[in-house]
Amino acid sequence: MSEHEAGAVTFALKGRIDSLNAPEMERQLMEQLAGRADAPVEIDASELQYISSAGLRVLLRVKKTNPDMTITGVNSDVYEVLDMTGFTELMTVEKAYRTVSVEGCEEIGRGANGTIYRIDRDNVVKVYNNPDALEDIQHEREVARLALVLGIPTAISYDVVKVGDSYGSVFELLNASSFSKILATEPERMDWCVKEYVDMLRKIHGTLVPEGKLPDVRLTALGWAEFMRDYLPEEAGAKLVALVEAVPHDDHMIHGDYHTKNLELQNDEVLLIDMDTLAVGHPIFELASIYNSFVGYSEYDHEVIRRFQGFDRETGVTFWRKSLAAYLGTANEMKLREVEDKARVVGYTRMIRRSIRRRGLETPEGRAEIDLWKSELLELLERVDALTFDPDELELEAVVENLPYVQEFIDSHLEKTGCPPRAQMQIGLAAEEIFVNIASYAYAPEKGRAKVRVEVSGDPVTVTITFLDRGMPYDPLQKEDPDVTLPAEERDIGGLGILLTKKTMDDVAYEYRDGQNILTLKKKI
Repeated sequence: MSEHEAGAVTFALKGRIDSLNAPEMERQLMEQLAGRADAPVEIDASELQYISSAGLRVLLRVKKTNPDMTITGVNSDVYEVLDMTGFTELMTVEKAYRTVSVEGCEEIGRGANGTIYRIDRDNVVKVYNNPDALEDIQHEREVARLALVLGIPTAISYDVVKVGDSYGSVFELLNASSFSKILATEPERMDWCVKEYVDMLRKIHGTLVPEGKLPDVRLTALGWAEFMRDYLPEEAGAKLVALVEAVPHDDHMIHGDYHTKNLELQNDEVLLIDMDTLAVGHPIFELASIYNSFVGYSEYDHEVIRRFQGFDRETGVTFWRKSLAAYLGTANEMKLREVEDKARVVGYTRMIRRSIRRRGLETPEGRAEIDLWKSELLELLERVDALTFDPDELELEAVVENLPYVQEFIDSHLEKTGCPPRAQMQIGLAAEEIFVNIASYAYAPEKGRAKVRVEVSGDPVTVTITFLDRGMPYDPLQKEDPDVTLPAEERDIGGLGILLTKKTMDDVAYEYRDGQNILTLKKKI
């Protein structure tokens, strides 16, 4: 027996505690606790091999006189006895953990909170950065179970071990290979990796999480934005915070650290690992993290991605662009750029904050990296007015030169519906007339932005195309149709575009609402 400086009474239990020696154990304990009612008690069970109900009754009596009681170093067998009898609920019971070394082991994953190593053919261990990680481990096991119940294929930790000065979770991943390793060693499988990566991402984002089960990433991102106020011009900092605040709450799952080291291929099954960053929120926060992993972090030093993912920057950039196109379901360059810019706003915010908190401003390289990201962020804040996005909506500058992007965006949606060529031509003709009209007159002589939304619904299938702009209010449908029966020398030049639009569409409607011109085309196909 010994006493800690804080006044706690410690008592070591060894070997077997049963009906024969429990009375002696109780006598010794009570001697040490004489006159020390309510003093904290720490029972060192690191050498205890067995305890029967007789020993448990002694512990219970001590608990009644000294409520602040902890049992440490408990082996698995004894822990099971304490757990079955409810002692783990009555007091703090700390298990003894076997020790694992990761020296010389292959690193197969690295995240914000820890690093994953393969310790043998069948098993991997995630070693946490936090040396007091038991609560973190418990949290990750709980959210991993939640994800599995909700249909996300993942590995569940079956053991907790001591690794150096920290702790680790052990998972069975038999002969598994990370997607990073596949991309590095089998580059010809790039498109396969993209498909599987995006399929899993859509599965995650399509999973609705019961309220309150996971943290809201928007609140975390708002903290990043508030932090940045001190490092940005006042107007830019205020706009950044407002952009994050405007993102609506979303109870769909996001992974939070979704990169190719956290996807494993095991026996032809794709498994998601490193689940401690699971949250709920809008997909833009996930896309920001993905952008950082494959592009942002290696923007200043191109070797960062090789050290982290195991492949070069070109592979990372290509994988990001292909994955974004597959996720959005379009190869439209303007749409990809729009969503990427929104992701970059969040991504740069997170990277700058992270670097500053890690004393990046104290080194020349760190300052150069932060300056690069900051200049990109400030440029983006001048033109990005919302962080949310809609795969069925394209936002772009309303200039005639952008007409091909509009046509390509609409065509990509029509092709998915099996739209007949004649109807596709008519829709394209009407869309051209409306967009060119906006580009030519809505903001003249200045320039502005427009949105094009494509929706397909109903039976019979109906395509609805909506054009929105914040230019001067103008209803083109109020203009009188030209008289097409007149000879050429008597006819007006204008008005034919709107006439063609009316004649080829099943419905054309206009309204001015919330400061926007809204013109809608409908066509049954």
